Amino acid sequence: MPEISTKFYKQCIKSLKLAYAELNKYKQEDDIYTVFRAACIKEFEIILEQSGKLLRKLLKSYYSSPKAVYDLNFKDVFRAAHKFNLIDEKQVLKWLEYRDNRNITSHDYGEILADNALEIIPEFINDAEILEEILNKKFNNET
Repeated sequence: MPEISTKFYKQCIKSLKLAYAELNKYKQEDDIYTVFRAACIKEFEIILEQSGKLLRKLLKSYYSSPKAVYDLNFKDVFRAAHKFNLIDEKQVLKWLEYRDNRNITSHDYGEILADNALEIIPEFINDAEILEEILNKKFNNET
């Protein structure tokens, strides 16, 4: 397995936790609420993208060629991770939903969609932390 750091990924999760905690201190009509909401959405997007990239790096050791992994789309990366018993089926389905949610918010960054995206943040943080543990163990050759 390649030794790859999950330090940035872990920092992004920490930033999302902080932004979400701060967001919940304010009312929706407060200007600062909008700032923290935007921070949450942005960190959600960064973590989602990093999740796919890190899993893709991990999957390279399971395929005969790096190109085969490179050719996988985001959702197929998570399906392949399940195929190789890196994550369970429940986790795959959740990450596919997160991706769908991200695609919706990135194309129409309306207030209602942004607020709907916030509803999944606590569960997303938990799932990102689980994935970070898996990646960290695999990248550092722990079994």
